[in-house]
Amino acid sequence: MRSVTSVAAALVLVSVALGSDSTAHPAVAAPAGSAVVREQLATGVVYEAFTVPTARGSARVHVVTADLERPGVAAGLLYPGAVAARKTVSRMGEEAGAVAAINGDFFDMTEGQHPGVPATGAASGPSVLNGRPLKAAVPVGQRFGRTEPLGDADEDVFGVGVDGRARMDRLVLHGRIRTPQGELVLGGLNQYALPVDSIGAFTAQWGEVSRARAACGTDDDRAAPCTGDTYEVTIRHGRIATVSDAPGTGPVDPDTTVLLGREAGARALRGLAPGTPAAVDYRLASSSPVPFAFALGAYPLIRDHRPLPGLDDVTAEPRAAIGIADGGHTLRLLSTDGRSGTSTGLTLGELAGVLHSLDCAQASQLDGGGSATIATRAPVTGRAVVRNNLHHDQERPVPNGIAIFSARR
Repeated sequence: MRSVTSVAAALVLVSVALGSDSTAHPAVAAPAGSAVVREQLATGVVYEAFTVPTARGSARVHVVTADLERPGVAAGLLYPGAVAARKTVSRMGEEAGAVAAINGDFFDMTEGQHPGVPATGAASGPSVLNGRPLKAAVPVGQRFGRTEPLGDADEDVFGVGVDGRARMDRLVLHGRIRTPQGELVLGGLNQYALPVDSIGAFTAQWGEVSRARAACGTDDDRAAPCTGDTYEVTIRHGRIATVSDAPGTGPVDPDTTVLLGREAGARALRGLAPGTPAAVDYRLASSSPVPFAFALGAYPLIRDHRPLPGLDDVTAEPRAAIGIADGGHTLRLLSTDGRSGTSTGLTLGELAGVLHSLDCAQASQLDGGGSATIATRAPVTGRAVVRNNLHHDQERPVPNGIAIFSARR
């Protein structure tokens, strides 16, 4: 992989020497002779910026390193309050009291693609908040940002377990709908796109946006027309309360679950009349016995210290990524400058090369382009300050992100 090798060869590891309260890990890779900006944001949390040479010019890179083994240092999910909602990284980080924050998963941007059906702004992959599932993954053909060979695994995530260690994994939805007529398989949870012939559940975490987008496209084609074969039932207090032939809109009450079926899923739901007993059970299962405290969708770039083969070596874009080092105890949040500045951005191969040079054993790509944003808390005002040069100098609202917290300054 030419760009991984060339970028890594142009970098040299430099150790951080910020005193006994700073992170003890080698924190940044910088070009030989290049100035490195370093700031200690809090105990165990360091911000650094440096320039990476590429064949097209230079790319400005911003990295926040967090030592999760330090008392009081933790990572969490930035969340705008609903799955189908968006806020800027700086606003979410400031509201959460984060020391640093970065944008997260790719999300639904299908405005105008399906006439009369609004885009939801919801994230593509699974997510977990405070140990509880927020949403499951849309079908792989409905995901945004999918670039070969990153992905046939639409359930890929980055997260931190309840043990405090970061990891990459997959989160697969397992769910069922229990009725007097038998069990039905649950095929989706708070998703902007449901698999063909499936039934999806929408909870109070979905938000107020119309659920119509969930019946548009197919498992392989995001732009395919919406199906007219839908059926929606509302479960309240363990019984079917209402039914409808069309997807609804507006908030879902906390004691309510809305089931939306398309094609075969719609036909199955039509057998449930108002008053019928019904219950929904679901979970997001991973390969580890350790549950996630939080997780969000992210595309793998590095596994077991090795950049994945076949990463794109041509297209340079503003990038955002998350890296894992020291057995899951160290996180690196990375973002590049946007297209409006002098920075060239990075190809995926180059991005993996930089993360590899930062000693990341595992790494995942987050949403990039106009979404790539990294912010840190100002020491005096406590306000969140965006550190990278943004695309068109505007901060794009996003559906989630990763926050770094520290109880000690």
